[in-house]
Amino acid sequence: MWLAEIFVSPKKTVLDPQGEVIKKTLGSLGYKNIEDVKQGKYFQVVINSPKKPAETIKKICQQLLVNQIIEDYTFKLEKIR
Repeated sequence: MWLAEIFVSPKKTVLDPQGEVIKKTLGSLGYKNIEDVKQGKYFQVVINSPKKPAETIKKICQQLLVNQIIEDYTFKLEKIR
């Protein structure tokens, strides 16, 4: 069994309105050194695949979890059983 932690965020070239609001709010709270904020998504997927779990997770991301036109993703796998 594997635990996949998947991180999805807007591409650097895509405007992130929620990230901009968070950045401005942090500035108003006194955090003046914040250069950029990107809001993203986080998924945990447990997969029972003894062979090539990374390939399966890539397919899941590309087919369902990520809009590849405006989002990038990374993931890490951890063997849990």
